[in-house]
Amino acid sequence: MNAWIKRNTGPDEVISIIHDTQCGDAVSAYNLYTAFDETYLGRILFDNEGYWIYDGEELSITEQEQLGKFIEHNMEALCSN
Repeated sequence: MNAWIKRNTGPDEVISIIHDTQCGDAVSAYNLYTAFDETYLGRILFDNEGYWIYDGEELSITEQEQLGKFIEHNMEALCSN
């Protein structure tokens, strides 16, 4: 699934979000890539209570929050892919 984010540095960008099924039951991980050149941006990890943390260095806090909220609202669709 793709999400559009407003970047703090540079033009806005489309981000591909790939659900990582290898994280087990306790954590869901979503790998983040730029949609067009497939640069890895890190990943967002969610626990069973809905809390998340960004694991990476490429995104600002504002960009992380945009993607975290997008994933939260689209989690079912992302997990079924």
